[in-house]
Amino acid sequence: MNKKSTKYGLAVLLTITLISILMGFFKIFSTDFFSISKNSKKVEQPAQNSFSYNKDSNYYIAVVNISGVIQEKGSEYNQKWLLSTIRSLKNDKKNAGILLYVNSPGGTVYHADEAYLELLKYKETGKKIYAYFAEMATSGGYYIGCAADKIYANRNTITGSIGVISASAIDATDFLEKIGIKSITIHTGKNKNMLNYNEKPTEEQIQIMQSLSDEAYGQFTQIVSESRNMNIKDVQKIADGRIYSAKQAKENGLIDEIFTFDEAKKSIKSDFESENLSFKTFRYEKSESLRSILLEGFSSIKNPASAFGQAPLLSYGKF
Repeated sequence: MNKKSTKYGLAVLLTITLISILMGFFKIFSTDFFSISKNSKKVEQPAQNSFSYNKDSNYYIAVVNISGVIQEKGSEYNQKWLLSTIRSLKNDKKNAGILLYVNSPGGTVYHADEAYLELLKYKETGKKIYAYFAEMATSGGYYIGCAADKIYANRNTITGSIGVISASAIDATDFLEKIGIKSITIHTGKNKNMLNYNEKPTEEQIQIMQSLSDEAYGQFTQIVSESRNMNIKDVQKIADGRIYSAKQAKENGLIDEIFTFDEAKKSIKSDFESENLSFKTFRYEKSESLRSILLEGFSSIKNPASAFGQAPLLSYGKF
């Protein structure tokens, strides 16, 4: 065998050896890689603030009272207190849910929606919300109740009134002219003085306010549709502003059960399958100190509209 043949043979042998080594490496690499991929399981991170209920432990349902006109603050209702209470309960590990005790004629669109959204954040923990309608749960009162997983009502409850009041104004121009009084408001912008008593509303101004009312109404009916699992067209048929008895509300799908308050609590206990479940009441208590009375009086003087009980723009309810 000559030198040339020997070199050729060595080259072929070296090439075959190198290919074998590379193939073996690739086999090991590919096998390990796909084995890792196949056997690897996605580790699911637990949800933030997720609530895990143990029926053998002692938990409580917070009975949160929503009474009076839903606004920033009043004799029975205080928005800051309500939001703070909901947030506190959200982080309380011994709290298993909220039972909204609603006795309200409604309130402003802003405050009703703000409370509703805060309750939805509470539900993100996995805790449940129930609602009990007492004497009245209309308009904004019903709106907040829509955050509940289940709605109970007393048999004498008045509820519904799904609608919006965008403005209420008095046109006193004819009367003032009749008694010889002329009132003038200096303003820039043709619609700046709209709905004032001393200027007749134009068709454009009426349409402006109607558009605001329609938008808030659309928001209200959409929330009812989602909360009660109803078709939006079916909601609109019954959402013409009228009030309903408890029986009528149940027939129309606006509530779930007609119970006494004690029966509602028993029903909630059965949901949790626990006799250890207790109920703890949370109610806003207005301070009646001399300082608070004086401050409220000064506030009314600074804001004549509130002193005369003028309804705010955009409200879920007439009060």
